[in-house]
Amino acid sequence: MKYLDEYRDGKAAQALVQAIAGVVRRPWAVMEVCGGQTHSIVKYGIDRLLPPEVELLHGPGCPVCVTPLEMIDRAHAVAEQPGVLFCSFGDMLRVPGSRGDLLSLKARGCDIRVVYSPLDALKVAIQNPGRRVVFFAIGFETTTPGNAMAAWQARRQGVRNFSLLVSQVLVPPMLSAILQSPGNRVQAFLGPGHVCTVMGTREYEPIAARYRVPIVITGFEPVDLLQGILLAVRQLEEGRSGVENAYARVVGAPGNGPARALVEDVFEVCDRKWRGIGTIPKSGLRLRHEYRDWDAEKLFELSDIETRESPLCISGQILKGLRKPKDCPAFGKACTPDRPLGATMVSSEGACAAYFAYGRHLEKVVTT
Repeated sequence: MKYLDEYRDGKAAQALVQAIAGVVRRPWAVMEVCGGQTHSIVKYGIDRLLPPEVELLHGPGCPVCVTPLEMIDRAHAVAEQPGVLFCSFGDMLRVPGSRGDLLSLKARGCDIRVVYSPLDALKVAIQNPGRRVVFFAIGFETTTPGNAMAAWQARRQGVRNFSLLVSQVLVPPMLSAILQSPGNRVQAFLGPGHVCTVMGTREYEPIAARYRVPIVITGFEPVDLLQGILLAVRQLEEGRSGVENAYARVVGAPGNGPARALVEDVFEVCDRKWRGIGTIPKSGLRLRHEYRDWDAEKLFELSDIETRESPLCISGQILKGLRKPKDCPAFGKACTPDRPLGATMVSSEGACAAYFAYGRHLEKVVTT
């Protein structure tokens, strides 16, 4: 792909590693907050190229991983109802709820379909006027414009048999929650590049100023990530804390104006629960009152849902950067991609799945 090879260039990556080693003097903990970044870090062994003073922590940047158990169980409750045709992105089908996953429901006869866009789900609703079609609308700010467009089009076209089960979350409140949490170890963030293509970088400036923490917006290739780490470490060593954009080829400070306007028209800010973390105030989006006829939570009355997490899974601690996948006694044993106990093993962007995919479950722990 054009402009890709240069961001995977080995010599450029090694030069950045040497530059980081030349700057760092003290130990620092830097958290990446995008699952795509976590995947690349583990795939290319970036965390192992760095000087020992720089530790990378894996944050709650995988939207599949942070979708709360209650919402997964609500999705199951909707999909099991007669006459419902449930649509979802494929990576949500294997996320474990309290009593199995959506793929198991599909095997038992529920009509659950994988789509590649929320507008595809809307098309399914138009083609099946006698069915109630529900789309599972999850994700960070990156997916929000597409989900907003589906709701906006459904309202404009009067498609009454279509609704969205919404679990949209926002990155900036999550960063603040991590920085305020007991035992926090994060001293700098690698900001989410794709989220910032939509929302821009300005929302991160108050966080950097209030908590005196560097935030560097980065991409997903090795050179992108190493450049972001270098800028973050340089700020830390110099005692600075601000927002820097190391992904300027894609991200601008204002973000995408039309996309943001559409999101604001369809959604409003609300409190959201994050799997493994808990409720974070004003960290999510819900459909506005004008879109109540397309809100699956209201249409199906899904308030009373009891949940049950696996007692073996420590994904909550992993998502907060307090533990690593290899710290979990179930990792690679009771918990594998074929038999996931928690969401961080399900999605390819989850830290546990990335560690497993690149063989870190096979490595022996050396003790002295």
